[in-house]
Amino acid sequence: MKKIYVFIIILLVSGTTVFAQEPDLSIYWEEYNRSNATISEMLGVLKAVRDENQTGIGSFYRDAIRVFVQRLPNYTSNQDRLAIEEISSLLFRGLSAEKQTDAALYVWQLVHYFDISHRPNDGILMYEAIVTLGQIDAKDFASYIAILLERYNERSAVDPIYKSITQVVVPGTINALETLGEPVGVRPIFFASIGWYDNDLKAIASKALVNLMNKLGDTIGEIIIGIINDLFNSPSVKNAAWQEFLQTTTVSDEVKAKVASVALEASYTFITSSRESLAILRIMRVTAIDKIREVGIADETEYAFLERTYREALEGADTDYETIILVIRTLTAVNTEESVNLLTEFLRGLHYRKRSGLWGSRERDLISIIISAISTTGTQARPTIQLLTVIQNSAIYTIAEQNWARNALATLARSNR
Repeated sequence: MKKIYVFIIILLVSGTTVFAQEPDLSIYWEEYNRSNATISEMLGVLKAVRDENQTGIGSFYRDAIRVFVQRLPNYTSNQDRLAIEEISSLLFRGLSAEKQTDAALYVWQLVHYFDISHRPNDGILMYEAIVTLGQIDAKDFASYIAILLERYNERSAVDPIYKSITQVVVPGTINALETLGEPVGVRPIFFASIGWYDNDLKAIASKALVNLMNKLGDTIGEIIIGIINDLFNSPSVKNAAWQEFLQTTTVSDEVKAKVASVALEASYTFITSSRESLAILRIMRVTAIDKIREVGIADETEYAFLERTYREALEGADTDYETIILVIRTLTAVNTEESVNLLTEFLRGLHYRKRSGLWGSRERDLISIIISAISTTGTQARPTIQLLTVIQNSAIYTIAEQNWARNALATLARSNR
């Protein structure tokens, strides 16, 4: 029994050192919370609390902002304005330092109080309030911040003063949405990155977007697909979303393949005659194919688009060798039954050209590339082997061309051992 008492005493003593008590700010609170306290006196209290550099005082700041918001309607004179701004700034910094999520509602009320749609607000304290919501992890308010940013994105400011003020606030919404890490922040930050803002602000949005997408991981896939598939989005918007997605580093190959498939399809299904739009769609198509080369096929429909890309690149007014080679390398890397079948069809098409006399250096270069690609797949498909055998033995080919087929057959035979 005596040992038990000793053990309990040890626990009690050690407990007083392990669990630190919240600093006693009762005197400050009494002074701050007096019903007849002036705005200047409240400011003085907050400055004194700040100067003590105390930690673990989140409840003090939470109660302080509550009282402050409740009394705000009482302070209407121009003389009160400066104190209101100083108090708000001190409260935002204190709440952020203490991560006081419980104060989110009062911070949001101050977002409205300092809204730039009302004079004489210049955007600075609205910015601070919104950033504070991110710092205190006010996830329940992420959707409200997202709506706020969407509204700014949609209003292309003509008035230079309003434009300047808006661009003070917008970085705050971007910062908060990035910090909160909620999916609802992706679309508005993306549209901010391609919006009407100055280039430095758009760069901030672009960087925040990539950071947010990396936080979300695979969740981001469906969001980007939604932007690409949106019928109201132009090719430049679709491609911008795709290019931003390409910068992610935490998304699985499976999701990357799925989004790449959507980007490839969208590059063909969007109907336009604009040269600028067609050029943008080509960029999206080529980069989608390159990503498919890295991560694989997600949908069987991709083969038809890959075949179309090859044929258009081959039969266009100017042969697009770069795209042709990309398609061939992609099909080789994918190395499925369907991809080998496509490579075989490409080879068969060149063989028919040879027989019909439509043969030149272009065709000769391509047949060399395709035969070499097929040899690396290890395929034992009979149509492929038979076509290579025909080329190997056909007198219409040069000895060098026959040797390409012969070497490919030898390589495929070794891979089957």
